Amino acid sequence: MVETEFPRHLHPHWPKLQENSRAWLLEKRLMPPDKVAAYADGLCYTDLVAGYYIGASDELLEAIADLSSWFFGWDDRHDRDAVHGRTAQWRRLCQGLHRTLEHPREHLDHPDPLVAGFADCVLRLYGNLGPRWNARFARHFHPVIDAYDHEFGNRRNGTVPGVAAYVELRRLTFAHWVWIDLLEPTARCELPDAVRKHPAYRAAALATQDFSAWYNDLCSLPKELAGDEVHNLGISLIQHEGMSLQEAVAEVHRRVSDCVRDFLAVEPEVLRLAAGLNDGSARGEELGNAVHSCLFNMRNWFSSVYWFHHESGRYRVESWDDQTLPPYVSDTAAPEFPGARTAGTPGIALAETDPSGGEE
Repeated sequence: MVETEFPRHLHPHWPKLQENSRAWLLEKRLMPPDKVAAYADGLCYTDLVAGYYIGASDELLEAIADLSSWFFGWDDRHDRDAVHGRTAQWRRLCQGLHRTLEHPREHLDHPDPLVAGFADCVLRLYGNLGPRWNARFARHFHPVIDAYDHEFGNRRNGTVPGVAAYVELRRLTFAHWVWIDLLEPTARCELPDAVRKHPAYRAAALATQDFSAWYNDLCSLPKELAGDEVHNLGISLIQHEGMSLQEAVAEVHRRVSDCVRDFLAVEPEVLRLAAGLNDGSARGEELGNAVHSCLFNMRNWFSSVYWFHHESGRYRVESWDDQTLPPYVSDTAAPEFPGARTAGTPGIALAETDPSGGEE
């Protein structure tokens, strides 16, 4: 269905993006030089983003690509800190990320590479649309950090969330609304609330993100079973619905397919929204064109996510010497630094999150 309905696109800056991403990973010390040389290109992180945000300026695309690469590195740190019980280090990282969203410039030289790298990405992204968009981006990213912290506790306790709770949590750990926010600077237009919160626009956006999250769960299930992970839709279905592995895979596949159908069903309504906004005025034309851009790139999520998971070395667990430790991951702890605080970060209040994927 994806191959038929969603042609693949790549931003023309992609070849340079790949080269610059390798340099950024080295500069920010997010991967050791030997792992960058051996694995960075094969992980295909830049391919993923270069297919998401067609029309972005080269500078913006590089900032988004670096954020995406950073996100994978953060996810890997989360896994290794949980495996080794590095609770204090993990809590310091969460604190640093929360503070960085509010004051990125102050954290550019932070001793933890993940905090400093995040600060660099956030500062570059904040230079595109202005204070209101920046504040929204931060408002949407704070719960992502808290959701990862919630998962850290689950992992340490061996708690597999129930299916409904996991669906809710996954929409945060996948950062649904963050990636949707980034459609706007790509279109060079901040959308008003009436457009962003239009039911058709939200439904289309949510379908693309749920597809991406569930397809990731489908493809990463062997990797996460090998690593004793507890956060995967398939694992929740096995644990709480009594499904066999084969039944769980079939159910995740069904949900993935439903997301595609949901998007195709609502897409014409989003096109009508764009046409209605274009009332002949300069502002109307700008908004109509921006919605078209956002919808086009929502479409691109399907093909980009699909091909990424087939091409990236991130999920080829069968080829690893140690299936519990991906070869591209460094298993070292975060650096210690003077004056580090170890108090816990606030836990996420999952009950306050709209299970339909709603945002503030």
